[in-house]
Amino acid sequence: MSFKRVCVAMSGGVDSTGAALLLRRQGYDVFGVTLRLRPDSSQAAEGEIDAARAAAAVLGIPHTVLDLRDLFRTAVIDRFVSEYTQGRTPNPCLDCNRAVKFGALLDWALEQGADAMATGHYASISFDSASGRWRLQRGRDRKKDQSYFLYQLTQRQLSHLLLPVGLYEKPALRALAEEAGLGNARRPDSQDICFIPEGDYVSFLERHGGAEMRPGDFVDETGRILGRHRGLPCYTTGQRKGLGVSADTPLYVLEKDPVSNTVTLGPDSALYSRELTAKRLNWISLPALETPMAVTAKTRHSQREAAALAEPLPDGLLRVVFQEPQRAVTPGQAVVLYDGESVVGGGTIV
Repeated sequence: MSFKRVCVAMSGGVDSTGAALLLRRQGYDVFGVTLRLRPDSSQAAEGEIDAARAAAAVLGIPHTVLDLRDLFRTAVIDRFVSEYTQGRTPNPCLDCNRAVKFGALLDWALEQGADAMATGHYASISFDSASGRWRLQRGRDRKKDQSYFLYQLTQRQLSHLLLPVGLYEKPALRALAEEAGLGNARRPDSQDICFIPEGDYVSFLERHGGAEMRPGDFVDETGRILGRHRGLPCYTTGQRKGLGVSADTPLYVLEKDPVSNTVTLGPDSALYSRELTAKRLNWISLPALETPMAVTAKTRHSQREAAALAEPLPDGLLRVVFQEPQRAVTPGQAVVLYDGESVVGGGTIV
């Protein structure tokens, strides 16, 4: 597909700015947009907008700010709170990508006359003429690869998307930005959830979500009471620190049960499992999984893929059986499947 006018989602960081720089040099008619998403008008949020605006000025491209706070609140923050209160550990970046960045923003960009949208994600897109499908592939910089976060993209979205930084290593992209005189060339990468920059998600749940911190029992795998917990949202699978329970050996969070309001603790060895079930599936390299397929898969972005067998189940569910047990498979997180360099698809772990 031939593109001329491209909308670049600019967050203020070097990755999205680098995407705009690369597309500008390739001759595209580029304009930038920064999303106003956070529920407050914090200094950090305004700083990101200012950084993006300044980068656009250096590049000589138009820039605008699009307010999607209402959608972000309902599609991302409200779901984040709901999932935590039900004992799961959500990944809000996945919900933001699905509903906001590659949903509402892409629709808006096309309405403005853009042929395509671009972001600073480290991944790449290609078209497979044999299957007639767009493919999502890992970025060249394996340490920065972000294909995991994009597994929910549809064929329509992929057909209107450019990911120019996916062909670069991060140091090379920083060097290009510095050479172009961009002030954010050495800006540090963001590590926190964007709407919880201080990292204290429990306080956020109480403050903004009205989540009830209902104390309950810590129990072991036999149901024996070990102590009291502060509320299910305070814990996640695999957590060791901050439990406040004394034991002869280290204890980890194994499971949270919203029905009994208990948190099960146990040894690290009990965190490993070979099998998981997932829902809310999205398929990329194939229309749907109809027969068992050998894949590699991972259940967290930072995890290395492991060999597994993916098997379709009734009612739109997926079973993934790993060759080797995986640590801390967590309900609410995503399992993403790969076939070589390509993303097959994925879903939400239940």
